[in-house]
Amino acid sequence: MLQIPDSMIPVLKRMIKLIADQGDYSTDPIKRERLIMGFTSEIMEHFVGGRIRQRDRDFGLFKAVELTPFRGEIPGNILYLHGGGYCTGGMEYAAWFGKFIAAATGARTLCPAYRLAPESPFPAALEDALAAYRFLLEKNPDEKIALMGESAGGGLCYALCLKLKEENLPQPEGVVALSPWTDLTLSGESYQYNRERDPSLNYEKLVVFSKSYTDRPEQPLCSPLFGDLKGLPESLIYVGGSEILLDDSRRMRDALEKAGCRVRLTEAEDMWHVYLFYNLRRYRDHILEISEFLRNSLR
Repeated sequence: MLQIPDSMIPVLKRMIKLIADQGDYSTDPIKRERLIMGFTSEIMEHFVGGRIRQRDRDFGLFKAVELTPFRGEIPGNILYLHGGGYCTGGMEYAAWFGKFIAAATGARTLCPAYRLAPESPFPAALEDALAAYRFLLEKNPDEKIALMGESAGGGLCYALCLKLKEENLPQPEGVVALSPWTDLTLSGESYQYNRERDPSLNYEKLVVFSKSYTDRPEQPLCSPLFGDLKGLPESLIYVGGSEILLDDSRRMRDALEKAGCRVRLTEAEDMWHVYLFYNLRRYRDHILEISEFLRNSLR
């Protein structure tokens, strides 16, 4: 994937803010966000390098794409859960960054386009993530699984781990969460103190997404921050220092540590939501850390 030089960071930040500021969240914000994410997917698809074999999977209620690197393939599988506030995203959006992860790690990567709210509210996304995880367990019973997700997908990774505990199913070997949305009650203080610093997200949009997804945002399978996290696998969490979801990551780190789980939080000062999507040269080391963590988890 093409690396973006440091000199482009201020320009990129202004562009992201310009797009975010065009929204009127009183009139059909979900439709607008779906159009933006679809457009973003078309653009970013052209920047993904590496040869990846792609196979579509039909799970009935949802579809997924299975990505396999042509070179350097290692045993194990990554289940990648895309973001979008549980209301936006889709196959193309899920697949483009999945291709980047598959190429970087050499691991087969399954990217489900889980059902979206408000048409399919909670627990649809969680049920689909569980179905995809069961598929990997049954297809490759001797191979390990790691989870990765961004934004709502990062929160969904932890919600899936809680659901696996309920179902007495094996936990994944590791979790990588990029700017995870772990608290749909929106109670973190960073929603206020980073309100003017965040170029990409705003509180009003997340209110719409949360209400569209669930009428009980405090329940742990929606907001894993409030769940019993004992026994969850090791985690890496990456978050931007300027984003309103900063406290979702900090509090999740604290809750995981309190539960006795291994976790490492990395904050990128002055960065925005899911900054690693843009493959900034300044944070190339973070991508390499993620790749090494996932590869070691799957060995």
